[in-house]
Amino acid sequence: MLNDITIGQFFPGKSVIHRMDSRFKIVLVIVIMVMLFVAQNYFALGVACAFILLIYAASEISPKLMLKSIKPIIPIIIFTAVLNLLFVKDPDAQPLVQFWIISIYMRGIETSIFMLLRIIFLIVGMSLLTYTTSPIVLTDAIESLLSPLKKLHFPVHELAMMMTIALRFIPTLIEETNKIMMAQKARGAALDTGGLLKRAKSMVPILIPLFISAFKRANELATAMECRCYRGGEGRTKLRQLKATKLDLFAAGATLCVLGIVIADNFLI
Repeated sequence: MLNDITIGQFFPGKSVIHRMDSRFKIVLVIVIMVMLFVAQNYFALGVACAFILLIYAASEISPKLMLKSIKPIIPIIIFTAVLNLLFVKDPDAQPLVQFWIISIYMRGIETSIFMLLRIIFLIVGMSLLTYTTSPIVLTDAIESLLSPLKKLHFPVHELAMMMTIALRFIPTLIEETNKIMMAQKARGAALDTGGLLKRAKSMVPILIPLFISAFKRANELATAMECRCYRGGEGRTKLRQLKATKLDLFAAGATLCVLGIVIADNFLI
């Protein structure tokens, strides 16, 4: 399961999505999230989902990676689907299944499928940002978007740096956790057997070395930054200047058009 977590990973490429301005990509991902939440029926949701799949096709990201982004949240998806299935009622219809206090209606099934698709494509759409944007470029984009807050003496550069470092170290910590688990299993630790309490106790030999390793990496990173005379964002220049192109404007226009279709559909239906 740990090997299937791809959050925070960047996959280099030369697709049109990779070449887009990272500031536009952040804003467009936010618009896509809004689009998924605004959709109130299957047609609007289908339009939003089809648009996300089209972006994935343009990004040349492997479908396997898209499936890997979904795999870690399968328990949440199942839990949400079951809740909607059991608790969404339709007083004007007869239940399809009725057993003891459990009643399942067609409306509950439809709502369950609707929420399932919304959550899946929400995660898939958000994952696309880190898949196609390197951490350094992502830092510059976040700092650029939040730059108006500098007038209020808000530490924009430091915030962007912390967010990107945290995102960058997610795959590293996952890999470290996997190594520690394999080492503990080689020493005879039973991590996958027993009840819930026993499994929780078996995580202690994993969490302690993981925290020690994380603090060690943080200390090494801080030392490396100090050795390179890092003193924050004041007076710093950038190797790459972010510039909007016609491709970015076209992508923004297309996304806004799709959002308009989704919103209009809610009023027409």
